[in-house]
Amino acid sequence: MRRALLAITGLAAGTTALVVLKGAPGAGQATPDVPAALAPVAPGGSAAPEPPSPTGSAPGVTPSPRASSKPTPKPSADRSAASRGGTRTSTSTAPAAPRTTTSAPKVTTRTVTGPSVTYEYGSLQVRITLSGSRIVDATAIGLPLGGQSGQRSDDVQARYSGTSGEVVARQSANLSTVSGATYTSTAYKQSLQAALDKA
Repeated sequence: MRRALLAITGLAAGTTALVVLKGAPGAGQATPDVPAALAPVAPGGSAAPEPPSPTGSAPGVTPSPRASSKPTPKPSADRSAASRGGTRTSTSTAPAAPRTTTSAPKVTTRTVTGPSVTYEYGSLQVRITLSGSRIVDATAIGLPLGGQSGQRSDDVQARYSGTSGEVVARQSANLSTVSGATYTSTAYKQSLQAALDKA
């Protein structure tokens, strides 16, 4: 019985020494747990106390080379403001005031054609172009061509029509009569007046 007890005690002491050497810092291996059956037994029948752990940790536990410590969470801006007793403020800027434009309204350009007026040498009608309410162009349509009547038509057209003619200059049908083309001038003015009335 004593021999068995001494054998177990010797085996336990050897195992403990191995565990202590293996578990020393820098060994890099985990300390194996010693079974309770192999623990050294003192002659009085009680198990021998385990040697103290080199790092002061619990018996049978080898400390990990890297201690895992959870990082403490950083307090959010809202929490820190609340802990200081402040109120939560927004950093967004106010929307810009709407822009007001002072551009002039769009002027519409339109064309108005007077009725066809018959006179001694044929018939004609006057077409005017207006920008807003202002006459910017005028022309006679259907004037006779060739001969003396064609010559008179050219004189009336040159005097009254175009962007720089008398119609644009006077902005009315109150035109002076073209010398030698009274009938053509009168027919022109009649169609022009009717076009202005329609405009």
